[in-house]
Order: sequence, then C-alpha cells, then structure tokens
Amino acid sequence: MSARNAFYAQSGGVTAVINASACGVIETARQHPDKIANVYAGRNGIIGALTEDLIDTSRESAQAIAALRHTPSGGFGSCRYKLKSLEQNKREYERLIEVFKAHDIGYFFYNGGGDSADTCYKISQLSETMGYPVQAIHVPKTVDNDLPITDNCPGFGSVAKYIAVSTLEASFDVRSMAKTSTKLFVIEVMGRHAGWIAAAGGLVEDYDIPVVILFPEVEFDQEKFLASVKEKVDKYDFCTVVVSEGTHWPDGRFLAEQGTRDSFGHAQLGGAAPVVANMVKDALGHKFHWAVADYLQRAARHLASKSDVEQAYAVGKAGVEFAIAGENAIMPAIVRTSNNPYAWKVGKAPLSEVANVEKMMPMEFITEDGFGITAACREYLIPLIQGEDYPPYKNGMPDYVTLENVAVPRKLSTDFELK
Repeated sequence: MSARNAFYAQSGGVTAVINASACGVIETARQHPDKIANVYAGRNGIIGALTEDLIDTSRESAQAIAALRHTPSGGFGSCRYKLKSLEQNKREYERLIEVFKAHDIGYFFYNGGGDSADTCYKISQLSETMGYPVQAIHVPKTVDNDLPITDNCPGFGSVAKYIAVSTLEASFDVRSMAKTSTKLFVIEVMGRHAGWIAAAGGLVEDYDIPVVILFPEVEFDQEKFLASVKEKVDKYDFCTVVVSEGTHWPDGRFLAEQGTRDSFGHAQLGGAAPVVANMVKDALGHKFHWAVADYLQRAARHLASKSDVEQAYAVGKAGVEFAIAGENAIMPAIVRTSNNPYAWKVGKAPLSEVANVEKMMPMEFITEDGFGITAACREYLIPLIQGEDYPPYKNGMPDYVTLENVAVPRKLSTDFELK
C-alpha cells in the first residue's frame, strides 16, 4: 500500500507546549515516508479541513519544525469549533471526506481537549458510517487537566508551574507590604469545572504562605471563606487567595459568570477575583490587590515544566507510531509508573472512553475544610512541574519561531460555508 497523507490540527485554547506535540507528530511522520507521504496542517484547526485551507508542513525546514518544541501557542492556528453528530450535520462529514479524498488523507491527528476527543472519535467512525477509511488519533492537550484515563494532560504541568511560581512571588510581595498596606492578594486561574490549576497555587504553603483555595469541586460558602481569610490574616498579617474561574455558589451560578456563552455553549467566565477581593474588603476591611492570570498562564513557555515539554512531544510521537501500526480511535495517554523518582510511559486509551468525560479533582486531594490541598495532591503535582526547559534567547527575548505556513493548492472547486 502506498503512503498516504496525514492531517494534523490544533484545537481549543492553546498551551505553552502544544507546539511540542506538533513537533513530535511532524518529526516522527518525516521518519516514516513509506507510510506517511506528507503532513498537512489545518489552518485554524478543523476549520482548515472543512474549508480546504491546508498548510504544507513539508515546506518548513527541519530547524523550523524543531523550533516548535520551544515555541508557545498554536503554530498553525486553533479554533473552537465542535462538529455536531452525523445525524445533525451530515454535510460537514461529507465535506471532510471530500477534502480528505482530494488530498489522499488517510491519517487524522487532532491535538486538543475533551471536545476535540469527541470530534476525533466521530471522525474515526467515518470508515464505518460513510465508507471512507481514516485512522483518527487524538493527541491530548489541555491546561485544565480534565481528560480521563491519562495520569495528566500535556499543557497542565507548565500552567501549574506558572501559577505556583507566580503565586509564590506575589505572596512574597504582599508579605513584605502587609504591615502598612496590602493584606490580601487574589489570583484568578483557569478551570471551569476542575480545580487542578487552582490546586497548584497550594504548593506555596511549603514556603509558609497562608493560602485559601477556591475549587469548582467545592460549593462556595461565603461565611466559611471569610472566616478562613480572617483566621489567616490574624495569624500571618496577610493572606493569598487562589480562585478558580469555575468557583460557584450552591445553586450552580459561577462567581464569575457574565451571562454570555462561547461557541461550545459554555458560560463565559472572568471576574471571580474582583468579586472575592471586594467581598473580603466589605466584610473585613482589608486592602487588596487582585490579578487574573488569563492568557499569561497558558502562554508562558519561558517557565515551562521540562516534564511537560517531554510528555507533549512524546504523545505527538506516539500518536504517529500508533497510527502507522494500524491503530484507530485512540489517545496516547501518560501512565505514571513511579512518584519518587518520577517515571512515566505512554500508553493508550480508547476514544470511546475519553470523549465527553471530564476528570475532576479527587476529593482526597482537597483538605477537609475545602480550602487547601492534601499531601496526596502535593505528591501528584510536584513531579509535573519538575525541571526547566528554557527556550533559546536572542537580544534578551525568547527566540520563538513563526512558520511560513504555505498553503496547499486547492483541488476542489466548491467552497464550504461554516454554520
């Protein structure tokens, strides 16, 4: 059987290390020209496949592809676009097959989180439902760390390291000013339903920093929260609060809900930090500062975790190896084999068990009062933030790569309108 082309796309919110997975996919594919003729990347994710806007990665030098490993964000562009079911929108699948056939694409590598796993699983079924064989591999990525089966998700270790370090540094600042000025620092972190990122802020307790963490897994109790902050300020003269964007009241309303929705139908969040800070000011009178980590936490390649970079590359590499071995509808998964010393390997998870499943923080990782992390959580988190993998620097700035992203000539005469 002659070599066929592969399609690779990035999906959802990008991370500090998603390009390392792209590097793993493309470099590994180039090592198997007898199986994979070329890798076409979707410009702006799956939208690139639907609109036949493909990028010819063979036009990039080996040096440029290698530089993806230390470059943040999505080198080919990403999108938030979820394919509906075959029954709901058959035209999208027919269009995908039309594009795949035109460009002899037999491999599909989708690099994303939970919604991307769902899309990838649907595409893996094309050979059965629509008579076109394509091997679909989901390459895991999400800062939220909420994919099931895998021990952790590439992208999480680096955002956890950034939040742990930033919380520590800001807490040192507040501590030094607390006598006559600020007594409260609030940092808001990502995490709609799962509190993994917020948990990373709890690592500052090892430096005798008083911290209160607000998890999505724990219903917000204002009275208990204010009592905990008061207790810590009374003892330490200051307090740091790490609040997940997904923190919610007992009735399910997010503290940060703005009343708007994104393209996936998720409530758009942002603003929990000022809500919490003003709550403390009104009740206890403490001067505060707050910050929203937002894009900074997921873009900070300069502070990436070495283990995260290595795992992101490894799942991209493994995805290609699984595909050329004949696998379909699977996700390369991180398997932790030892905590101390930390050791891991790449296994595989069936997409039927990954798609549309969220992994929350286990309650044994959260202290009994609901505001801190346990020893078991520390044992889980610390290996994931280990090691530094600094990018090369030029003139004092990280030397990141911007790809040429040369378009593949179109072969179809019809355009496709997104709905």
